[in-house]
Amino acid sequence: MSKLFTTENNLRAYKALIAAKYSGKSVNTQNVDKDKSNTQFNKIPTLEVTGGSLFDSSAIAYYLANAQLRGENELAQAQVLQWICFADNDILPAAFAWILPATGLSNQKQTLDQAKNDTKKVLKSLNDYLLTRTYLVGETITLADISVAVALLPLFQNVLEPALREQYLNVNRYFNTLINQKEFASVLGKVELCDAVKKLTAPDAKKKNQKAEKPKEAKPAKAPEPVDDAGDDLIPAQPKPKDPFEKFPKGKFDFDDFKRFYSNNPEDKSIPYFWEKFDKEHYSIWYGEYKYPKELTQVFMSCNLISGMFQRLDRMRKNAFSSMILFGEDNNSTISGVWVWRGHELAFPLADDWTVDYQSYDWKKLDADDEKTKTMVKEYFSWEGNFDGKKFNQGKIFK
Repeated sequence: MSKLFTTENNLRAYKALIAAKYSGKSVNTQNVDKDKSNTQFNKIPTLEVTGGSLFDSSAIAYYLANAQLRGENELAQAQVLQWICFADNDILPAAFAWILPATGLSNQKQTLDQAKNDTKKVLKSLNDYLLTRTYLVGETITLADISVAVALLPLFQNVLEPALREQYLNVNRYFNTLINQKEFASVLGKVELCDAVKKLTAPDAKKKNQKAEKPKEAKPAKAPEPVDDAGDDLIPAQPKPKDPFEKFPKGKFDFDDFKRFYSNNPEDKSIPYFWEKFDKEHYSIWYGEYKYPKELTQVFMSCNLISGMFQRLDRMRKNAFSSMILFGEDNNSTISGVWVWRGHELAFPLADDWTVDYQSYDWKKLDADDEKTKTMVKEYFSWEGNFDGKKFNQGKIFK
């Protein structure tokens, strides 16, 4: 097993730990005092493995990643490396040049305006790039996304107020998609976005050659001291997210059981099985239709809308199931779907991180006893039928 030496809430260690979650590699984390760490070159984080050690955070993350995270071919691998460098060399320096004086953790206020402008240029470029993309390299999460998301984290937590975030909608979508993946959430916890820039107080520097310690006094909590490696320890520990569905009775419907049956059996068996097991007292069925079909152009972009929505709703999977369908063709398409979830409320407002997409859809609760609902469920779950005259293109299942 690898052993990662790091400080508590170390920003640079996050990307390594997230990469390990995706690859399934075991890492034993040991928090140390940075000034007394005795690691190679006194670097934090440092990873000890059989046969040697690694002290660069990007190298550590690369070592802990799997083949998919590193890129599926030589071009993709080079692109992943490109974005890792972009996170380290473009995002982080500008971000902390803005964050530290803005929050009172440094006195370099003369550079604040320039740092804000530099960061906004970076965000604008990233926002433009993400206009037609869900991820930075290819169609799946790679180490590029992990590195960039972690670099964006202190911005979203400390200085990107709501009005600023509205200027970078694609970056917001991308960031929220990533931080709500279970692999990210297991390391970061629930990320609280900045409502307003708060003034923080850095602890006094330790005095050298201090002969005796003064009696400890109770003091107000203060922000962690900014550290040499671009504010790695600035990010506070995040609580583990709670399941918003916990407030509803669990009932008798076993989602896991139905999903297994649906995945392993033809629809002529799985759909009757759904109705046999469905608990209408504690679960509800909903129809959602995209409000702005005229804005849908290329089919692949419309599919990205569905995929991105599913990614951002990852925490719903345990208590929800859906079939979303794209109808039509390029420049003439619509999106709609049938959803099932625990409880009888519209589920998306239950958690802040579920609200990114749902307002772009009209939602209607369906009567489980209505024959029209049963027809709709059959058509959407099997991807076959009349669909009120709409031409089926492709579908995606949320399970």
